[in-house]
Amino acid sequence: MTRAKPVSETVTVHIPFRIVKRGGRKEMQLPPDAPRQQKTDGTLVKALARAFRWKRMLKSGEFTTIAELADSEGIAPSYMTRVLRLTLLAPDIVEVVLDGTQGPDLTLAWLLEPLPMDWRQQLERFG
Repeated sequence: MTRAKPVSETVTVHIPFRIVKRGGRKEMQLPPDAPRQQKTDGTLVKALARAFRWKRMLKSGEFTTIAELADSEGIAPSYMTRVLRLTLLAPDIVEVVLDGTQGPDLTLAWLLEPLPMDWRQQLERFG
């Protein structure tokens, strides 16, 4: 039986990435030219689902005010109003989020910022 000789050379691999916080957890962000896999952001999808669910509950008359609905959900009315604004997003942005093809800059914090009502302006801001 022969023994393999130990390799004395060290191989160093450099992988360019940076760590970013997304939805309360840390994630690796690759350079823009790196090939990407589609990956849905659960935080964004959950926020969109909540927004449309809350809108439906208000429209149906199940709850008469945002304050009443927020109280039943156990969250602050101001947060609920910010999340409800997601129902006014351009359909193209919603589709990108649901497909998981959004860029690393599209975060929940970015979406909760006041956005223009015009969908074309939203898309321009989205890039």
